[in-house]
Formats: sequence, structure tokens, C-alpha cells
Amino acid sequence: MTRINDIRAILQVKGVSKHFGGLVAVNNVTFDLPEGQILGLIGPNGAGKTTLFNVINGVYPATEGRYSFRGKDVTGSKTYQMAHLGLARTHQVVKPLDELTVRENAMVGACFGSKDYNLSNAARVADEVLEFVGLIDRAEQPAGSLNVAQKKRLEMARALSAQPYLLLLDEALAGLNPSEIDAMLETIREIRDRGITIVMIEHVMHAIMNVSDRILVLSFGKLIAEGTPEEIANNDLVIEAYLGDPKLAERLMQQNGNGE
Repeated sequence: MTRINDIRAILQVKGVSKHFGGLVAVNNVTFDLPEGQILGLIGPNGAGKTTLFNVINGVYPATEGRYSFRGKDVTGSKTYQMAHLGLARTHQVVKPLDELTVRENAMVGACFGSKDYNLSNAARVADEVLEFVGLIDRAEQPAGSLNVAQKKRLEMARALSAQPYLLLLDEALAGLNPSEIDAMLETIREIRDRGITIVMIEHVMHAIMNVSDRILVLSFGKLIAEGTPEEIANNDLVIEAYLGDPKLAERLMQQNGNGE
């Protein structure tokens, strides 16, 4: 699959809020995501990032606002409906089906994704994806036997086996060492180059600055900034709310300049 080059919005979020009783977890968030981009989503712990994912993914209904996916209003859709439409995600805390093999875990994504594959085709797709993420040699192992980095890749493989148009990555780099982070970033770029649009939540700042085309910043549920990595790292409001230290912003910019 070739990289998508047009700028049609694959995801449009308009005035989305999510309340849990008196807690406003997401507050009137609006943005468009063009096809083919990697969009970084950053903010302090508790800023509402994963909650926003959960609304878009169908885990929670939005309290207010609407959102569309590939030109279709999908407000209030369930997770299985979003999967069938071509949206897949990973989770911050990976929870593979430990007693199933690595291949069988990937097959789950293929069976319940956008193509509704039967078991034979699901196995074929799973092996193709496991080859891509570097786990094909472990296809017959129980998923519970993998280390943290391998489980992160299996989580990604299960999502990719669903054949998504849009992939939501929730802290895919958490718990990885520097060399594993570099390898995962390369995989993420390759996913984008295959035509899959990506939104990723991340706290590894030099990584998100290097891999993202654009970045959104949430603070207390509100979208406080949107722009290129350079613009975000130099935004005074972001520095105050999230980075907290102008020297840190300067270091991030230096690291961004040394990226790909």
C-alpha cells in the first residue's frame, strides 16, 4: 500500500466533551486529522488524552459534540463498529491473551477488524503482520512468554491485523529502553508510509517531537495548543502547562533537529 498523499480529513472532532459526574475529563475539543499524518497527543497525566481516545474508539459516549470518521458521522458508535469501519488501537497497559499463541493473538485482530476475515485468511494476515513487526519467529509461542518490548509489538500486531485506516497508539513507547524506542519509532514511520494514519499518546518527549507531523496539547481536558513540533516546543502556554521549563523546551528542539 502506498502512502496517502491527499489532505482529506480522515477524522474530524467537533466540540467533543466527556463528563464523569462533575468531572470534566475532555472539554470542548475540536480538531481535524488529515490522512497520512502522524498526530502526537501530549499533556500532563490526567489531561484527558486516553479519555479522548476512548470516546473516539467507542468505549465511552461523548457527553457533548460530534465526530466523524472517513466522512461518516460515527458519534456514539460502539468499539466493534469502529473496528469494522477501520479504526484500531493499542492500550497503555498491554494485555495479550496469554494462553493463546502470538499468531492467535494477531488473528483476533484480523477476525474482528475491517475485513471480517475467516480463520484461514486471518492466519495469513497475522503472519504477514508478525513478519512486519519482527515477531514471526515467535508465532507459535504463548503470548504470555514474551518480554515487555515484544508484548508492545504484539499489541501493535493485533491492531494492524485488523487492517485499519486509522491507528490509535496509547503510549507504545512506555517501558522501552532507548534502543527499543528507536526501533519502535522506525516501525511507526513504516506504518505511516504504508498508508495508515496514526494518532499517538506519548510521554517520551524527544520521541514524539521527532516522529509527529503535528501535535495537539491537552491540559485539564482542554486543547491548549496545536501545531508542528517546532511550534509546540516554543509555545509559552505549553511550556508553562506541560514542559514546565524553557531549558527543557530548548533541549527538545535540539533533539528534534537531530531526528530523521
